[in-house]
Amino acid sequence: MPTHLRFRRRSFLGLLFLFSLSTSALYFIYSAPGIVNEYLFMVKARGIHFQENVQKIGAQVLEQVVRGAYSGINGTDYAYDFNQSEPEVPATPYLPEGFTYLPSQVCPERLPFMKGPVEVNMSEVVLEEVERAVVEQEAHWLRGGLWKPDDCIPRWKVAILVPFRNRHEHLPILLRHLIPILQRQRLQFAFYVIEQAGNEPFNRAMLFNVGFREAMKDMHWDCMIFHDVDHLMESDRNYYGCSDMPRHFAVQLNKYSYMLPYQEFFGGVSGLTVEQFRKINGFPNGFWGWGGEDDDLWNRVQYAGYTVSRPPGEMGRYMSIPHHHRGEVQFLGRYTLLRRSKERQGLDGLNNLRYTPLVSRRTLYTNVTVTLSRDMAPVADY
Repeated sequence: MPTHLRFRRRSFLGLLFLFSLSTSALYFIYSAPGIVNEYLFMVKARGIHFQENVQKIGAQVLEQVVRGAYSGINGTDYAYDFNQSEPEVPATPYLPEGFTYLPSQVCPERLPFMKGPVEVNMSEVVLEEVERAVVEQEAHWLRGGLWKPDDCIPRWKVAILVPFRNRHEHLPILLRHLIPILQRQRLQFAFYVIEQAGNEPFNRAMLFNVGFREAMKDMHWDCMIFHDVDHLMESDRNYYGCSDMPRHFAVQLNKYSYMLPYQEFFGGVSGLTVEQFRKINGFPNGFWGWGGEDDDLWNRVQYAGYTVSRPPGEMGRYMSIPHHHRGEVQFLGRYTLLRRSKERQGLDGLNNLRYTPLVSRRTLYTNVTVTLSRDMAPVADY
């Protein structure tokens, strides 16, 4: 082989090696840390569960030893109460079966249809099948996904905002699961799917701001539910009405072993009234890539003087449809922005967002497509 051909071949192989090395490095910089963090938390959670189980077993063994020794000596049972756990919170009263109300009355919040635990079906389904099933049962379903009860006056008007990109297999699963639950809760509701177009990293927070603006053009909603497409509630008593807001609904997630990752965790599913969301200036727009925007929202809520509520006990349990942030990078600059949350709150949010949406009304939801770019929410000094 001529010398110049061998040289070109080596150069090509060298460039191919450098390209592979650089792409691997980018993966470990942008994507791998988030996956590792999630895995480490899962390991930690399982370790805590194991420790709690060991403690329970140890307490039971100790109880049997003490009771056996005491009864052997005195012939009576040991009177000490070994159950030192916190007393269970009494169940919230729900209306009994057969309770009736008039169409002229406001819908109650705790209806007999709300039984608690629900079956979570994560099997894939096509959107057309879900649409057909819903429309067959609800003749008065309005295009764009608007529904309200006809047997009572809805207590709350609730917009469900779902940020979206390349998750077409997850959206029908969410709609199939959540629509009948919201109907049992007798809420007036509509779904808004805010779909990001373009090549910029996913910006969940900016999509929520866009969704809020577009939803408010349709109706004066009472509150907004900010809902990830892969989160499925496990109890229909996890009420999506506007009372007790700001509210963090997704407290216990199966992929985190049903443990709260940290006290300030505000991700997955959360809700604020329209007044509250405007007061905190919405979500921050500067979080490009996944991670950090829900922590910033928590900060904004605290700075505005609000207190976040959470559903009690196992009412806040959710299952997550498995995925791995496909094609989405982790936002490495989130800690820098989080350190400056307070000073950015009045500068970055609803008040500096400029965008051009493409809105279409589908059978079960309103789709808002928007191409995001970094000059759509300018801030003088980040």
